[in-house]
Amino acid sequence: MFANAPFNKTITYKRLSAKRIYLSATAFLLLLLLLNISTKAQSTIELNEGWKCEKLADVHADGIQVSKINFPVINWLNATVPGTVLTTLLNNKQIPDPFWGMNNAHIKDIYDTGRDYYTYWFVKDFNQPIQTGKQVYLNLRGVNYSCELYLNGKKVNAQTHYGMFLRQRYNITALLSKNGNNRLAVLVYPPNPVGNPNGGQGGDGQIAKNVGLQYTAGWDWIQPMRDRNTGIWDKVTLETTGAIAITDPHVITLVPGIRQVNGVQQPATIKASTTLSNPTDKAVSGVLQFTIGGQKVVKSVIIAPRSNTEVALKDLLLTNPKLWWPNGYGGQYLYKSSIQFTTAGKLSDQQDVNVGVRQIETSWNEQTHSRQIAVNGQKIFIKGGNWIISDAMLRFLDARYDAEVRFHRNMNLNLIRVWGGALVERPEFYNACDKYGLLVFQDFWVSGDANGRWEDPMKKDDQWTRRKYPDDHKLYLESLADQVKMVRNHPSLAIWCGGNEITPPQDILLPVRDSILPKLDGTRWFVEYSNSDKMSLNTLGGNGDGPYGIQPDSLFWKQRTFPFNSEIGSVGINDIESLKRFIPTKNLVVPEFSKEKNKTKADSVWDYHKYIGYDAAIEPYGKASSVKDFADKAQLVNYNQYRALMEGFSAHMWDWYTGVIIWKTQNPWTAMRGQMYDYYLDPNACLYGLHSGSEPLHVMYNPLNGMVTIVNNTFETKRDMMLIVKTYDMQGKETVLTQVFEEMLPTSVKGFVPLKDDVSRLAKKEGVFLSMQLLDLQKNILSNNLYWLPDEKGEYSGLQKMAQAQVDIEARQVSPGKVEVTLTNPANAPLAFFNRLSLVNQQGGERLLPVFYSDNYVSILPGTQKTITLNYDPEKYKQTPAVSISGWNLKERTIAIK
Repeated sequence: MFANAPFNKTITYKRLSAKRIYLSATAFLLLLLLLNISTKAQSTIELNEGWKCEKLADVHADGIQVSKINFPVINWLNATVPGTVLTTLLNNKQIPDPFWGMNNAHIKDIYDTGRDYYTYWFVKDFNQPIQTGKQVYLNLRGVNYSCELYLNGKKVNAQTHYGMFLRQRYNITALLSKNGNNRLAVLVYPPNPVGNPNGGQGGDGQIAKNVGLQYTAGWDWIQPMRDRNTGIWDKVTLETTGAIAITDPHVITLVPGIRQVNGVQQPATIKASTTLSNPTDKAVSGVLQFTIGGQKVVKSVIIAPRSNTEVALKDLLLTNPKLWWPNGYGGQYLYKSSIQFTTAGKLSDQQDVNVGVRQIETSWNEQTHSRQIAVNGQKIFIKGGNWIISDAMLRFLDARYDAEVRFHRNMNLNLIRVWGGALVERPEFYNACDKYGLLVFQDFWVSGDANGRWEDPMKKDDQWTRRKYPDDHKLYLESLADQVKMVRNHPSLAIWCGGNEITPPQDILLPVRDSILPKLDGTRWFVEYSNSDKMSLNTLGGNGDGPYGIQPDSLFWKQRTFPFNSEIGSVGINDIESLKRFIPTKNLVVPEFSKEKNKTKADSVWDYHKYIGYDAAIEPYGKASSVKDFADKAQLVNYNQYRALMEGFSAHMWDWYTGVIIWKTQNPWTAMRGQMYDYYLDPNACLYGLHSGSEPLHVMYNPLNGMVTIVNNTFETKRDMMLIVKTYDMQGKETVLTQVFEEMLPTSVKGFVPLKDDVSRLAKKEGVFLSMQLLDLQKNILSNNLYWLPDEKGEYSGLQKMAQAQVDIEARQVSPGKVEVTLTNPANAPLAFFNRLSLVNQQGGERLLPVFYSDNYVSILPGTQKTITLNYDPEKYKQTPAVSISGWNLKERTIAIK
């Protein structure tokens, strides 16, 4: 009945255990040394299995009845929670995979069906015995958009809950069944209004009247989500505590002075506080304790009955702290800390917090006229990527978050901006950013498109009306404050932003800026909107971000853009293996570009998946003979675009720019633009072009004047570096242009040797390969960069006549989940150009995903050897995989792993 993606089940992830027990980090408390103290902490159980659901229209009973354990639900659908209605329908095979082909166009849209069509009951039976002296809480981390809750025939929430981003917490102790058998019933309503998905950014804009996602009505990189992501989309947990519960702990780290990565550190100050909740009728006395790095601080407190009390502990001075640094600058040490409350010698509650000791500051750069960021006193040149959301259907998994953020680490980026048409990202995303050293620039929930910055004929309301969105400003502020509390302890969180390309309305903006953030956080830079003049002074006119689409490589070096550009980007389709995962065979057709009309015509499925043209960029490599050839040549364009982008910005570091954020580095849907890897986590050459151009220490070629330039993004002077520059012709003949020792100061960029005339002369006839390397005194390669330059006509005529490579390939299993592939090219042979490595299933040959390559799309110079490391999860692939390799002048082959 439905055409489903043949690759849809290739990637699977396991959630973390549904039940996690948090145990005390210490056996006794400072003030109660002589007492026999129980160290059993509260238990937290995630309710993520065994849910049932049914459409509201098909349930002829109210919440009182539905939530009784004897109400029959055996014939209801097995529900996916956390998840959306659409996810449940997909998992029950009632709709086709909306990410494949044109399937999404054939799924009923809520705008046409009405909201009742996607209004559902969700039911979960669970066992929770009543325990004397214990309190039980029901926590819902996200419901879209409003809901009613019932437990065992009784109403849980006195009033309807509204707001996609507002967490819910209910003390359900008195509602639990005496026999331990309980039923939770949740009636979930979609957003209101749902918006008309008319092709505009955010459709007709009406979706922005809610405090929720805006992309669900469609954007220029995604088709609309038909249910607008209605559902219990985030985690549901049961938490058991003693009389006193700890909520929203807050840990602040202060790291004064200018710090170095290595050596003994001066102390850091740690500030800890939390809210203590006492739902009982009696005052409770006890001890609050915070522990970190073997040090602790305690405080005796009395919590009044029926109250929530904020308690701050005295400052803790952490001696010789291990610091947290952004990717590329140092390590990401995380202290395991805990906040505990004990009463009468027993542990009532405990919350654990991973603490990264670091301090983030900003200052105005008078040279660039933009803000610059410092971490632990050291200025950081921002190399970032824009992030939408991990999955458009909100299928958030810890393993996927980890893989995506790891890819950003491997691109040598140091920041991810979370775009304002989506959400405040989940703690699991922030955990990955903490782990891999990615600073986070977190937008709140407005956008210039839906919220009225521009006149737009696609919108239902005029600009004046849209400027007041959302409808409920009180709910917006309440939701924002709640989300700040949820993620504020993460060291990766660096910047709060009022919205994408526009501020929220003034009666939201001012309380956020002047009271909410100073009170609840107070340690981070707040940008009023993503391209604010206070962040990046716009003296060029226009919107303050962009351009978008393919640019000549030299333009990134030549043309000055906005000094801290929050969005600048280009293309990003993957190769044929990726395209086959979501495009039917009949639609795998090469786009046609007309030079006369300067226009590209693409297949309808390509258009539906938001393809933007490579236009004339492919033709210098030779007209594409097939869709595979087209996609392979597109990778050459991808690599050059993103390497040139980051090199051009780095070349003007601290002179023109303090940072750049690429639009965009990932897709939550099977779109065909702006991505370094596809939805299925298969990387393309964009990723490795960025990996090269974003190296902390990088040698590069200025295409304008031929200057060999080095950028040093570390805090150390780099001495005794041998700079070697060579060219290779298409037959592999080597010409040495320079070989000289050089030195580079920290956080600086400098030109060394002008080679324009020599390189142009050598490239004139059929193009040339330009090799640049930096070596240390032990001849270890510090930076390795290879350009392929066109002939005098701007064509890669020599590449089209290259002889087959003679490279030898060996793959060996170093350890479980780690393979090393060594590529050896003999002397007097042609350069082995642009080789793609893939870990594949030995039987069927399909790529295994995700796999993390130390490098890819690699070229091997004559007479040299290169080793690439592949890392993967061995638990996912029980059979021994193999390695596939193909290149520009190397026919595809599969190599067994020894």
